Amino acid sequence: MGRYFGTDGFRGEVNEVLCVDHAFKIGRYLGWYYSQKRGEGKSAKIVIGKDTRRSSYMFEDALCAGITASGANAYLLHVTTTPSVSYIVRTEDFDCGIMISASHNPYYDNGIKLINAKGHKMDADVEAEIEDYMDGKIAEIPLAKRDKVGRTVDYVAGRNRYIGYLISLIRHSFEDKRIGLDCSNGSAFTIAKAVFDAVGAKTYVINDSPDGTNINRDAGSTHIEILQDFVRENNLDAGFAYDGDADRCIAVDEEGTVVDGDLILYICGKYMKEKDRLNDDVVVTTIMSNIGLYKAFDKAGIKYEKTAVGDKYVYEEMVKNDYSLGGEQSGHIIFSKHATTGDGIMTSLMVMEVMLGMKKKLSELHKEVEIFPQLLKNVRVADKQAALSAPEVVAAIEEVAEALGDDGRILVRESGTEPVIRVMVEAKTDELCKKYVDQVADLMK
Repeated sequence: MGRYFGTDGFRGEVNEVLCVDHAFKIGRYLGWYYSQKRGEGKSAKIVIGKDTRRSSYMFEDALCAGITASGANAYLLHVTTTPSVSYIVRTEDFDCGIMISASHNPYYDNGIKLINAKGHKMDADVEAEIEDYMDGKIAEIPLAKRDKVGRTVDYVAGRNRYIGYLISLIRHSFEDKRIGLDCSNGSAFTIAKAVFDAVGAKTYVINDSPDGTNINRDAGSTHIEILQDFVRENNLDAGFAYDGDADRCIAVDEEGTVVDGDLILYICGKYMKEKDRLNDDVVVTTIMSNIGLYKAFDKAGIKYEKTAVGDKYVYEEMVKNDYSLGGEQSGHIIFSKHATTGDGIMTSLMVMEVMLGMKKKLSELHKEVEIFPQLLKNVRVADKQAALSAPEVVAAIEEVAEALGDDGRILVRESGTEPVIRVMVEAKTDELCKKYVDQVADLMK
């Protein structure tokens, strides 16, 4: 973790943690850095996307000012999704990409995500250099003069190419399928309906009227109950909810049941295995995936790997071993044949492909998975390491793990950003979850 950049960019409350001068300096350094790499007086090309937050326009202007002042050119996709920026960067002649978004956070937060030329999250060493420049540890870089000043270019055509790419992935017609889309008043509103309409679905869209302050507010993947009611009330075949920048997706089946990232991994993993598209028959998960998913994978003959929490770590494991499917319970799902990052709209299309390919309802595709009740409690402590290593705490964790056996698990980990220990238990019943979480948490307090 850097001084400013975390696992998912530089994020925080606008003009409190993340300020407009930060954006200008990030643009300045990136414009200079990549122009130097191009050499021979060539200008770097940097593509920028943003979500619907009011502050995203301010940060877009500041980034463009910094980039062009350093002699590079800024290409604007305007309101678009994070995965679309990743796609454009890796398929066209761009040095890097920037997405302005705080994902599922409230509107008063924002973030700057950096994407390298391969469409991956930016290398940590480049982010470290940017942080040094922001902190004045690097000498001031030169300003471009005269005809060397960069340009800002309208590049909405890039977003349209991404829409065309999503449509090209579809093998079945969605005709006669009634699909609900919750766009979270975020980036998906410019893309999701266009894609589903193009492949023949009858779409019913909610939360597609952003006003700059309503992104994620009682909407999208973090408020899935809204889509559950909508699917039931309109007798839809399925529903898909996205977060603010549409890099995650949570589904709802025709009965109104939530189909989270774990269930999506099972549905797509099993189908890909049957079609011989699941490399080494392995799905990459994080340590937060439900034990019920692993039991279902065992029955289906699917192997799995576990990483730390974060789609960044999931993708690193996928690249290292050439795995084809991975993701998180929260709905970040990565199909490595098609993308280098979680893509909510792509995920919803892939789920539809399984429904149509198997000729089954969505509820039938996940019925074999018994999701265990799960309870997570955050325990605020004075010293995280001391709390975790205390002999009585270690003994209590071991005691709970032994009591749960193969019918549950306990996971205790420290927060990377707060003085908090997270205690999570999965068990056969909610009562057992509460009993064992409290047993460890109370002792830790």
